[in-house]
Amino acid sequence: MKALQLFLLAVLTVVATGLETSQGRANDSKEGLGIVHYQPEQVHLAFGESVLDIVVTWNTRDNTNASICEFGVDERLQGRVAAPQPPTKFVDGGSAKATQFVHRVTLPNLKPNTTYFYHCGSELGWSATYWFRTKFEHSDWAPSLAIYGDMGVVNAASLPALQRETQRGLYDAILHVGDFAYDMCNNNGEVGDEFMRQVETIAAYVPYMVCVGNHEERYNFSHYINRFSMPGGSENMFYSFDLGPVHFIGFSTEVYYFTQFGIKQIVMQYDWLERDLIEANKPENRQKRPWIITYGHRPMYCSNDNGDDCANHETIVRKGLPMLDFFGLEPLFYQYGVDVELWAHEHCYERMWPMYNYTIYNGSLAEPYVNPGAPVHIISGAAGNQEGREPFFKKMPPWSAFHSQDFGYLRLKAHNRTHLYFEQVSDDQKGKVIDSFWVVKDKHGPYADLN
Repeated sequence: MKALQLFLLAVLTVVATGLETSQGRANDSKEGLGIVHYQPEQVHLAFGESVLDIVVTWNTRDNTNASICEFGVDERLQGRVAAPQPPTKFVDGGSAKATQFVHRVTLPNLKPNTTYFYHCGSELGWSATYWFRTKFEHSDWAPSLAIYGDMGVVNAASLPALQRETQRGLYDAILHVGDFAYDMCNNNGEVGDEFMRQVETIAAYVPYMVCVGNHEERYNFSHYINRFSMPGGSENMFYSFDLGPVHFIGFSTEVYYFTQFGIKQIVMQYDWLERDLIEANKPENRQKRPWIITYGHRPMYCSNDNGDDCANHETIVRKGLPMLDFFGLEPLFYQYGVDVELWAHEHCYERMWPMYNYTIYNGSLAEPYVNPGAPVHIISGAAGNQEGREPFFKKMPPWSAFHSQDFGYLRLKAHNRTHLYFEQVSDDQKGKVIDSFWVVKDKHGPYADLN
């Protein structure tokens, strides 16, 4: 009996030693020893150089040395595209120098109005299978978009509704008008990673088109530049794309405020904007896509009592560099007949009467947005953040048509060449449409020719 007891004790000792050794290896693995991270995450889409070129972007923690997207019109995924270049190494500017690899694959020359299934990764690991529906290259269709800015990982008030509506196929594209995550660089980039995981439920199914905000400034906007893939090769800072009867232009307002990165960026963007607007105003282009809609983060005008620049009379984005009035965007957008200007930054919703240089140019008293004589400005920066809501002036200016502190987001339906429909959805009021209006124009072009 004693011999049996000694034998069992020896066996238990060996087992315990093995468990301890295994636990030690597990602890070592938790510290990153021997673990590889090849699994794709943070999958999102964007339009490429045309709406039938879809760019798929994702991240891995370790370098797979390959970026592959398999896709098809059914779940057999019979198509396959490999990126011609290896993934981009992105090192966060924080103390930990956290590293990840950004993968980009363009699916070119897709068929219009077709549902595609896809997954992305490499032979070392694949994402789940997602889907998207392509658009038309021509202008004779009516796209629908969700538009918002200022959405973080804390109190992302609009995210659940946007997830649900995207999955139901309500939108052809998303415009996120600056300020992501609050902030993407925080915690050595972990906040940015979490934000991109959260919006994957939207952005992996519909093109997620973005512009930069002030909260992306750290490390010379490196998180914004590296994480997204907008068309045009300008590090995502300014670009344009066509969708149905609309020519959309995304740009950076931040070049006017973070001049420590150089004045040259202001000049480059301004010159590009003018060239793009000249091209969009060629008769054959304006006939095909008469609507021009811009989106940038910081507004030219606002009614918020918080000391922001848009509450000042001589807003930098509007007037240009202080004392010089060089490179102001309001005269440029007026000159080339921009129809609607979308903004965020203020954590609210505000619709303004058509105006230029603080002067209202309503189409008529009864129908202010029918053939207006100036651009229509809309602020929708209330998708959800931890900084709170923005206060308004006690006495609202005459050019402010409607305002709300509710968290929410904007919808746009570009019905045709003459009619746009907007509505603001309130998350506080469980999806209620709190404001809606039509912009109607039977003639588009420079306002000097229209007035």
